[in-house]
Amino acid sequence: MSVPLVAPALLVQATFGMAGAIVAESSLSFLGLGAPPPLASWGAMVDEGRGFLLVAPHLTVFPGMALAATVLALQLLGDGLRDLLDVRERP
Repeated sequence: MSVPLVAPALLVQATFGMAGAIVAESSLSFLGLGAPPPLASWGAMVDEGRGFLLVAPHLTVFPGMALAATVLALQLLGDGLRDLLDVRERP
């Protein structure tokens, strides 16, 4: 295999890997196993807002929506790159 044939696949895999890493980090932070408290993490923000869900749902909803939007954007970017860089689809 040559580098020009492998590079698009690695680029697409990198976008999917980044989305997976963001979900893994936020999941660990939600469980209290992630970054220490002074550092910002969407999982920690969702966890901290859980106690105030009935009083102030925006504390949980907005970090959750930001997390979901970021992961969805990375997945769609990877899917679009896969369609754009696919060598089997070229004429």
